[in-house]
Parts: sequence; structure tokens; C-alpha cells
Amino acid sequence: MAPLRPVRLTDPADLARLGVDAIIDVRSPAEWAEDRLPGALNLPVLDDAERARIGTIYVQQSRFEARRLGGALVARNAARHLETALAAHPQTWHPLVYCWRGGQRSGSFATILAQVGWRVAVLEGGYRSWRRLVVQGLYDGPLRWRLVALDGNTGTAKTDLLHRAAARGAQVLDLEGLARHRGSIFGANPAGQPAQKGFESALMAALAPLDPARPVLVEAESPRLGALTLPPALWAALRAAPRAEIRAPLSARAAYLAATYADVTADRARLADLLDRLRPFHPAERIESWQALAAARADTDLAAGLMAHHYDPRYAKARARHTPTATVLDTDSLDADALDRLADRIVAALA
Repeated sequence: MAPLRPVRLTDPADLARLGVDAIIDVRSPAEWAEDRLPGALNLPVLDDAERARIGTIYVQQSRFEARRLGGALVARNAARHLETALAAHPQTWHPLVYCWRGGQRSGSFATILAQVGWRVAVLEGGYRSWRRLVVQGLYDGPLRWRLVALDGNTGTAKTDLLHRAAARGAQVLDLEGLARHRGSIFGANPAGQPAQKGFESALMAALAPLDPARPVLVEAESPRLGALTLPPALWAALRAAPRAEIRAPLSARAAYLAATYADVTADRARLADLLDRLRPFHPAERIESWQALAAARADTDLAAGLMAHHYDPRYAKARARHTPTATVLDTDSLDADALDRLADRIVAALA
């Protein structure tokens, strides 16, 4: 039997240095869905119903009976994984296995894999050791990384510019991408958002490989993205960050927004429902005029009206509470060539 290799995480960046071929989370599917180590594969040794059953027996009957039945279930599930998900791996395969706190579930499964002949690493402290690092980095602050906020009214292509800056070598953090939400009532992703803990793990995994000595470009956001909340250390750093503001004419922003949100406007019933959700904030006549534009497929005019009367005033109010803008980047256009030029200017400003 190959010996088990204990692994301890002392920094989130340690994950990239482990040198393992796979990270296996043996917790139940519900535990895995809420949060897991970045890139982890779920091979549960107890499913949700089995875990609940074992817990009930442990509390209400006897620890011995719970362990006896748990051992049988773990062996049965491990056998299924060996015959399916793990069947094609060579003898040189090197996985890392973890459970909730590095106890019986991961130990049992890792022992079986080691008996096969694989070189197995086991995470000391299990998932909780990773979660502790996430909390230390995002809650116990201050944030280790120095942020620069990319600001600008709705439709100024901030997310697009983040990606273009990244392609030019800038360090960026795409909050909307990690949250799976574009930051407005129209920005929900049909696939849904991650759980809060999963979002925080994704944030830490994105930040960990970045150099704290270099600035990190991030889109200026509110403290909430859909149902998710920015962790306090990150939010404090974002509020205090120097800002680069993109300014573009309303006409250019409306054209860009209409093209960017084509997936939303393609579903007219969904668009009408989203516009109705703005009724608490606007007179009925304005909502009806927006609904008429939507029905007529006048998407650029609709985008201009929404920005002029809904989004721009709210951005101005929120911006007044933050650090004054350090750099203003004006542009008359938001076409591809103009965005490339803006990205060059942003990267130069970061330097």
C-alpha cells in the first residue's frame, strides 16, 4: 500500500503548488454544492440521505451501529467510484482527498485508494481548513491586494474593458463573472448564482495567484451582486480604491448596452417582467413608455431611457459616497477599436 501523504494549507496559494492530479471532495452532494475547494471533483462516500441516516443513528441509537453501517456504505460507494469515475487512472495518478474536517470519510476513502496503489494526499483539517483561510483573507482584513476601481455609468463597457486589460497583462478581478450576475435587475444569469460561501471561495481562488505588489483592476460595484454580498475586507478595499472613470455619450452607451443585453431583449416576456419590477421607483407613465419601446423592439431607445432616468442618477448618488475619481478616461465611441484604445490607456494608468 502506498503511504498516505498529509497536506496542510497555510495560504490559499498553496493549492496551486500541491502538484496533485485531482482534488476529490468526498462530502455529500449538498455540502459540495454549497462550497468546495476550487476545482474539486465530488465523489461522495455518503450521499445526502445516507449522511442524514448515519447522523440519526449516531445520535439516537449507538455510535458503533452508526460506524458499522457507515463503513458498509463508504465501501459500497467507494467501489462504485473505482469502477466508474476512477477506472481509467494509471498507477502514477496522484489525488488529494478531503472531507469536512479531515476525519473518517476522507481517511477511509484515501486508504482504499492507497490500497489500490495510488499515491494519495489527505488534506489536514479538511474543507474547514480551506474555509478558515477564505475567512481570514476576506473577513478579517485588511485585504492583502491593492485594488483600482474601474468606474463609469451603465453601458461604458467596464466588464469588456476588464477582459481587454487582462489580455494586456493587467491583474484583474472579475466580480460579475465570479458572481454570475451583471449587477442590475437585468443582469441575472439564467443558470443562477453560486452560494455565498462558493462565491467567496471563487474570489479567494482568483485573488491568490495575483501579486499583492501590483494593482488589481476591479469593476466598481455596489456591496451586493444579485443575492450575493461582497465580503467586508473586499468591500472596504473597493470603497477606498482609487478610481478610473470611463465617460462616454449616452448615445454610445445606449448602442453598446442594447448589443450587450441582446440575450435579455430576445425574450420579450422576460423583458416586460423585468421592466415591471421597476414600478416602485418610477411613475406609471414612464414604465408604460418603456414597455411600449420594448414592444416596438426599440432597444437602443429603451436603453437610453433606462440609463437617463434610472441608472445614471443612482450611479451619481453612489459615487458621491466613494473616493473621488483619480483618472477620467473620455471616449466618443465604444466600438471595438475605441475599447482597445481605452484598454491601452487603462493599463498605462495602472503602471
